[in-house]
Amino acid sequence: MPQSAWSAKRERQYEHIKEGEKKQGRSTKRAKEIAARTVNKERARSGESKSRPSRTSTRDMSSYHRGGLRSGTRRPKGRTKEQLYNEAKRRNIPGRSQMSKAELQRAVDARK
Repeated sequence: MPQSAWSAKRERQYEHIKEGEKKQGRSTKRAKEIAARTVNKERARSGESKSRPSRTSTRDMSSYHRGGLRSGTRRPKGRTKEQLYNEAKRRNIPGRSQMSKAELQRAVDARK
């Protein structure tokens, strides 16, 4: 989806992002979309586009500095219940088989 308005630098940036997304297992269509959106956002941040940049484009940290800090925020964080259970078993915590994930987390953290 390279555009005629993009500079050679932005074309390279687009290709680099697209290839990176494809390596992470994204479909070609999704990789192109992510790359185009990223390039257009960076163009808006630096004043290269005719349209006015959004407030978040200019005030937020750049996507390069962010470096995935916000990626996967919807996924559960930390160890799985199975990992916590195995840790509790290794530490010989009683009642571990009846504990929820949160209870296992607290019990394991308390024994550190």
